[in-house]
Amino acid sequence: MQTHNDTYDIVIIGGGPIGIACGLEAEKHGLSYVILEKGCLVNSLYYYPTNMTFFSTSEKLELDGIPFISTNPKPRKAEALEYYRRIATSNEMNIRLFEKVTEVKSDSAVKEVITTKGSYKAKNVVVATGFYDIPNYIGVQGEELPKVAHYYNDPHYYATQKTIVVGASNSAVDAALEIYRKGGNVTMIVRAEDIGPRVKYWVRPDIVNRIEEGSIKAYFNSSITEIKENEVIVQTQDGEVHIENDFVLLLTGYRPNFEFLNKIGISLKDESKRIPMYDENTMETNIPGIYLAGVICGGMETHKWFIENSRIHAKLIVANIVG
Repeated sequence: MQTHNDTYDIVIIGGGPIGIACGLEAEKHGLSYVILEKGCLVNSLYYYPTNMTFFSTSEKLELDGIPFISTNPKPRKAEALEYYRRIATSNEMNIRLFEKVTEVKSDSAVKEVITTKGSYKAKNVVVATGFYDIPNYIGVQGEELPKVAHYYNDPHYYATQKTIVVGASNSAVDAALEIYRKGGNVTMIVRAEDIGPRVKYWVRPDIVNRIEEGSIKAYFNSSITEIKENEVIVQTQDGEVHIENDFVLLLTGYRPNFEFLNKIGISLKDESKRIPMYDENTMETNIPGIYLAGVICGGMETHKWFIENSRIHAKLIVANIVG
């Protein structure tokens, strides 16, 4: 374990786009900083599906006015990974990868940030850890079986297989369509009465049409009650259904690491939605010198904040620090 003796103006927890934005803003104002990321650079984006297309246009994903040139109207995952990597490397940003923060001690003016590799001292700490690491479990028997996954990567893996996709958000719809087009036998299980209203507007007609023509089977107002080795039991509005099955994709969303926030001492201002307490003008939490940035600010409402509307958090935080 290495103890870093320098005291940074800002320690940024999370090396995603918003964490990088905070680092860029710190550089502009001459503040010393370090970004600590538990995985690879923009780790959450790295684990997005291979063929994912962003909802936002490239200019809305840009950081600090650095142009994001895409060959598509909506950039793809690979383009975003390259864009953020080039920003980090060309600016020689101070980023420590594969170093997980385990604790933040904030009982003095100078905070101590402890990681799996060492410890850092900081006048201020920014938590920009996103929400993609912890899936929303559905809590049914069989959820732990090897055939069950909470993340989706590439459709080829499911070619010719009987695959159940649970959910009706963008991730679930994209997975269902891609697997179907690779020859998979796809069944969707949806708690609501229809495909989610926030599904990308150019994708929604596609999934609706595939369901209506019968290419993809969908059970609405339904939920899984048990997952077995060779079948899944589903409670539908017409009764219990047993579906022969090879794989189950539980794409039911993800949530921030509330346990980590609680361990730091950050309070919640909305218990039901688990929205953390922070000043919207400065992004400072109930603990002086500790700030939030990015999607983590939305608690369970993970659809409220994303790259294009939370880039401003970096400016608000640094403006408050420099005073």
